Amino acid sequence: MTTVEEIEQAAERLAPSDFDRLATWVSARYHDLWKRQMDDDAASGRLDFLFNEAAAERQAGSLPDWPADSDKK
Repeated sequence: MTTVEEIEQAAERLAPSDFDRLATWVSARYHDLWKRQMDDDAASGRLDFLFNEAAAERQAGSLPDWPADSDKK
């Protein structure tokens, strides 16, 4: 049995309030890891192609507003 399987089994036995607390922690941890990866990717230039593509579309006049006017309230 792996550690992940052990954690999954333990999570199954948690009281709902404890499971909510665990879910909140996992969500925050996942967000922090994702943000760190995005920051690293941006700093290394791996996302430059997105900025270049947006700049080219803006210059061509084909970059839509975001959010779209229909989404604004």
